[in-house]
Amino acid sequence: MTDAVSPDWRAPLRRGLAGLRHLLPPAVRPYFEPGPLGALALGISSGFPFAMIASTLSTRLAEAGIDKKAVTAFALAFLLYNFKFLWAPVIDRVRLPLLADRIGQRRAWLLVIGLCVMASVAWLGLADPQAGLGMVVAATLTVAFFGATYDIVIDAFRIENLSQEQLGVGSGMSQYGWRIGSSAAGAIVLLLAESRGWSFAYVAATLFALPAIIAGLLLGEPRRPPAPGALLTGWAAVQDAVIAPLADFLRRDGAVLALLFILFHKIGDTMANLTFRLLFNDLGFTKPEIAFYDVQLGLVAYLVGVFVGGIVFTRLGMKAAVLLSLVLMAVSNLSFAALAAAGHSNFGMAAAIGFENFTSGIGGVAVVAYLSALCDLRFTATQFALLSAASSIAGRFVTGTTSGALVETMGFVNFYLLTTLLALPGILIFVYMMRSGLVDDAIPDRPASSA
Repeated sequence: MTDAVSPDWRAPLRRGLAGLRHLLPPAVRPYFEPGPLGALALGISSGFPFAMIASTLSTRLAEAGIDKKAVTAFALAFLLYNFKFLWAPVIDRVRLPLLADRIGQRRAWLLVIGLCVMASVAWLGLADPQAGLGMVVAATLTVAFFGATYDIVIDAFRIENLSQEQLGVGSGMSQYGWRIGSSAAGAIVLLLAESRGWSFAYVAATLFALPAIIAGLLLGEPRRPPAPGALLTGWAAVQDAVIAPLADFLRRDGAVLALLFILFHKIGDTMANLTFRLLFNDLGFTKPEIAFYDVQLGLVAYLVGVFVGGIVFTRLGMKAAVLLSLVLMAVSNLSFAALAAAGHSNFGMAAAIGFENFTSGIGGVAVVAYLSALCDLRFTATQFALLSAASSIAGRFVTGTTSGALVETMGFVNFYLLTTLLALPGILIFVYMMRSGLVDDAIPDRPASSA
């Protein structure tokens, strides 16, 4: 692969970064290596389109007077994130004509899909829900498709740029970036919508797609082991691109239980998270209050959680860190049951949002590192897309089809108690995998890289 410009232009930046690392405490230095810093930038761009069709869109639709069942039905758009493994092989194997030869396969996809994300988010901002939901639905699905595709490219680029030793730190930085991107974009949209309107706010938020493109420019094209059968054609090529990555995963010891764990561990957490804005709207919180507590305070709590998660991951190891995060994330749903019972309470909202984001930060480091470790570098985009999509498909499907009705039937208090109970199957599966040694058996050998 050849760069559009000489690779030497990055050398001064790398030397300056290396000099900065030597001035920092040893515990902090790994976070300032090129790979983890790139993961931070990639995460920023990954998080913003998700925020545009999650809590931000829920607030916009609720403000427009759309009923709860219709609002929660929009969560079905997230299923495109869950089914992204269906087209992930295209990202793994297809080289974009001319552009890939010029800047590399991964970076070519970063540029093209990044521009598509910007265009689709702008379209969603220009669609008016009060004029009819048809255009809003179409734009939402388009954002979800290109956002999911951006995730495929970003995740593959991140994993391939990190060595085995950097997976924990890189996953933490990626989670920092994801929450910065989603929270900052969400807060900016809320604040701009208050003064300039929703359309202007959405168009302004499209700039959050750029950090990933810049990271690709600075880091260069990642080195990958060649995928077997790259020159096959017809059905043989389809089988090699689609079936081979899945077969590689499923033939490992413990793979089936690992997949069951990934499917079920986030059901309760996903159901709860996608209804928070409905709770806040019912409790009478204003957009500035939501922007401060849910977005800004939530961001700080999440960043602290990611930092603590990195320490927990280093001190306890991956398995214990994952188990601890699962328990904490289940308990965090109880805080929203308490908030729903208390009513409009700034202190209650701060406590609930703070604890939920803190535990999500810890879980983000541990679980993302675990999913990354499960990937064979020959099939990075396809396998990570499959695993990350599976991690929330059940929760999103249940949310989109039943959560609105459950909230109206049970009330918010009982709904959040239910989501706490739904976290137990994932915890029990992982405990069994730890005790039987299947967690380690499902992880493939990964050679150290020079990233």
